[in-house]
Amino acid sequence: MSRWIRLLRAPAALTAWADPVVGSVASGRSLQGRRRLLPASAAAFYWAGMVLNDWADRDEDAVERPERPIPSGEIAAEHAIAAATGLLTAGVGLAALGGGRDAVHIAVLLGATVCAYDLVLKNTPAAPVGMGACRALNVLLGAGWSGMRAAAYEAGLVAAHTVGITALSRGEVHGASRGIAVAALGGTVAVGTAVVASPAPSARHRVQASAAGLTYAGLVGSHQLRAVRGPAAPAVRSATAAGIHGMIALQSALAARRGAGAVAVVIAAALPLARRLGKKVSPT
Repeated sequence: MSRWIRLLRAPAALTAWADPVVGSVASGRSLQGRRRLLPASAAAFYWAGMVLNDWADRDEDAVERPERPIPSGEIAAEHAIAAATGLLTAGVGLAALGGGRDAVHIAVLLGATVCAYDLVLKNTPAAPVGMGACRALNVLLGAGWSGMRAAAYEAGLVAAHTVGITALSRGEVHGASRGIAVAALGGTVAVGTAVVASPAPSARHRVQASAAGLTYAGLVGSHQLRAVRGPAAPAVRSATAAGIHGMIALQSALAARRGAGAVAVVIAAALPLARRLGKKVSPT
């Protein structure tokens, strides 16, 4: 079982389930009844992407990361691709049950984008944009096709954050350039500033959103600053992990600025758990 947990980066799904929650809040739709299945759909797509990533990288990982489950022989390549296919199917199925046709349109596009990233875009200059599109669609999954415009701001900020950490993450093995590290840090500052400066329904929600936004910028930005000072592989890996976990603080801030204070608290509660589990199972 532990080999599958490592392949899935299972605890890292704690950073994905709240994406559709944010999209739902932004579009004015509550996650009641069957719509509670949408966060599970988001987690399924996230895990599918992790498995498909390692399946596509299995030859490269045999040289650079031989300890991973597929190149080490712990999980057969054919079993991994079967699991990825099953998870993609589950993602679409859960979206259909949770949101009907309105969510299925987004889910199908999300599944196709996940496949395009892992199988086509990942080793090209378009990779960060491709991953950003995946996370934006994850947010829009909660808004549905008809609510995309209402949740566009939230999806855009999540995408911008994702583009930055993905660009930097490409240096996890051999290190990154200082320029990329500076750009990633600049993106984090810009996203954090946008969240803190955004209007909210009340002073209480503004304070809550600002606190979460500053937590996001501090957590992610401090690690990226270290990568700027020395963009070697260990610093880049640390910054990438912080960027993945920092997504939770960003999601909490976005929920708060929409007036969903209680939802923001629930989302924020996942951050310490994700960081603790991330020490046992790497999110990258």
